Amino acid sequence: MSGNSNMKFLYAGIAIALLLSALAPFLASPDPDGLESAAGGVIEESKMSELEEMEPAVNSPMPDYAIEGMGKSGEVMAIAIGTIAVLAISFGLGKVFNKKA
Repeated sequence: MSGNSNMKFLYAGIAIALLLSALAPFLASPDPDGLESAAGGVIEESKMSELEEMEPAVNSPMPDYAIEGMGKSGEVMAIAIGTIAVLAISFGLGKVFNKKA
């Protein structure tokens, strides 16, 4: 692949990632995820409610993939920001660990 087609492929991938991040809040199930369901089957209900009420060890800047007070648009923004952050970190690490001179 040439450099130009590689860039087109990269831009298409970024566009797809951002499109998925915009659609995710509308497509996601409100039911508990697999980890929560598995924990519910192993841990008794009283212990589970204690764990849910505990304060987290580290506060998340966007808990539950949302920005408070913004509804679905806050969820879209939080996921898009996370997607862009992961892409930027990956790009930066790729530049740092690039083996070319």
